[in-house]
Amino acid sequence: MTLFGFHASHEQIHPSVLLAAVRRAEEAGFDAAMSSDHISPWSARQGQSAFAWSWLGAALQATSLPFGVVNAPGQRYHPAIIAQAIGTLGAMYPGRFWAALGTGEASNEHITGDDWPRKDVRNARLRECVDVIRALLNGEEVSHDGLVTVDRARIWTLPEEPPPLVGAAVSVATARWCAEWADGLITINQPVETLREIVGAYRDAGGRGRLHLQVHLSWDPDERTAEAVAMDQWRSNVFPPPACWDIDSAEVFDAVSEHVPLELVRKSVHISSDLGRHTAQLAEYAALGFDEIALHHVGQEQDAFLDAFGAKVLPQLREAV
Repeated sequence: MTLFGFHASHEQIHPSVLLAAVRRAEEAGFDAAMSSDHISPWSARQGQSAFAWSWLGAALQATSLPFGVVNAPGQRYHPAIIAQAIGTLGAMYPGRFWAALGTGEASNEHITGDDWPRKDVRNARLRECVDVIRALLNGEEVSHDGLVTVDRARIWTLPEEPPPLVGAAVSVATARWCAEWADGLITINQPVETLREIVGAYRDAGGRGRLHLQVHLSWDPDERTAEAVAMDQWRSNVFPPPACWDIDSAEVFDAVSEHVPLELVRKSVHISSDLGRHTAQLAEYAALGFDEIALHHVGQEQDAFLDAFGAKVLPQLREAV
């Protein structure tokens, strides 16, 4: 049965407000939660970007939900530090935590002052980080000299079972590559046929574990308000790779998205005042075989969304799937 979760967007919401929101999500009937991990928002209008790992400890303590996070080790984060963070949360909250690992975006990673590598180099660096993190979570002492350097690292506080390391992919090729190493896969809402190809590529290449999907949506009882929220908060997020990977600041995202039309935003965000339309779309995604679908209402106000989807959408989805 597909689990339906709440996506905690640190780029948009103050961490104290976001903590209250995830507690409300659990009360409303959401099954799970996942968290972004940024140092920069996508737009100055979003205006936040708290440290995800501090917040995750508080959120896991404040709820009984399972949690995931999407992280990019290798530049802003040393893989040994990420292994320690994963190990600690896994030890404190057994069976409730997973980490998705990706190659990241320049807007977050440039802060180190290091060059932003080509995509093939970022892939190779991530692969090294995965091996380092997995070995550390297995209790090994690790030294490594490559695109990342590790000197005699060891994680002393370990969970009984290492949390899953999930691959993050937005393309068929990356999904196929993730199957080599990942304990599961996460992607974002795209046309149904594209998602079917991504799932198929991962499974056909031997990919194991759970399939996760993050869905961006905008809902309000008033259609115009739902449209305005999506335009204000998410029009900076409509650019496909490599632009979304390589633009290095919120200011540039705002400049290049100034004249983005609503029609383009609709390709990235499901916008509707009709809860039935949202329900039907989510059911179609679940039918593709996703084990967990995280709902991201792209507005900064979450309460009405959580209450409405908890009361009307989630019960219908559970009957359908």
